[in-house]
Amino acid sequence: MALVNERARILENECVGPNLYLMELSAPQIAASAAPGQFVHMKVPGKEAHILRRPFGIYSRDIAAGTLEVLYQVVGFGTDHMSRIEPERADHVSGAELIGPVGRPWQPPEDARRVLVVCGGAGAAPLYMLCEQLVASGVRTDVVLGAQTKAALVFRERFEELLARGAACGCGAPRCATDDGSFGRAGFCTPLVEEALAEAAEAGEPYDYVAVCGPEPLMRIVARMAADAGVFCEVSLEKRMACGVGACLSCVVDTVDGKKRACVDGPVFDAAKVVW
Repeated sequence: MALVNERARILENECVGPNLYLMELSAPQIAASAAPGQFVHMKVPGKEAHILRRPFGIYSRDIAAGTLEVLYQVVGFGTDHMSRIEPERADHVSGAELIGPVGRPWQPPEDARRVLVVCGGAGAAPLYMLCEQLVASGVRTDVVLGAQTKAALVFRERFEELLARGAACGCGAPRCATDDGSFGRAGFCTPLVEEALAEAAEAGEPYDYVAVCGPEPLMRIVARMAADAGVFCEVSLEKRMACGVGACLSCVVDTVDGKKRACVDGPVFDAAKVVW
């Protein structure tokens, strides 16, 4: 899939949770070809002195409208600057420069009948399009959402609406956990994952695939749970990137097959091959 360098107009830039923002961009070429799990490498508007772009996972896209959404967390001066950008209402405004869609997408088995999706915090963003794809294909999809607080479960309602559309194929409401107990199960979401795996196996309907994105400790634990259950698991790894196109080797991931680049060999990897 060829990369596109596209000038994208910023349509919305909304605070959706604690230090979490959702940016909608008009980028018809990238929106038309993006696959679940891929990302864009953005040259942040107004920060031309900082030559390095920043990677943002594609949360959703609308091919007909030519738009895509990215979720980002304010963690430094670059993302803090992004949070202050006003939407661009005029067509002539230059907007953000994007390279994309970049990276290896999620690759569930073609014959998968039941899938478990595990989202930790902002890790929900790279998994929403995958859920859309699975539900549209009639795959029974279960979702586990974890965050620090109820306010940080920013896409719970969107996942609920999506899974409701898949009720005919057995999709149910997402299982949720918050660290402070303000919504769902109190504590980490890993016990919910363990329960889901066990219940599916006991019912004679085991999962064919697990996809997880979130903090590295969560991904490592879920990867081990999936391996113990004999279920193929993929993870989306977040790494600092410079070029974003595979040339600089700044985002190396250690795997059983040697060092791989998160930007082009990933960000989605077979969890069993990652050297944690």
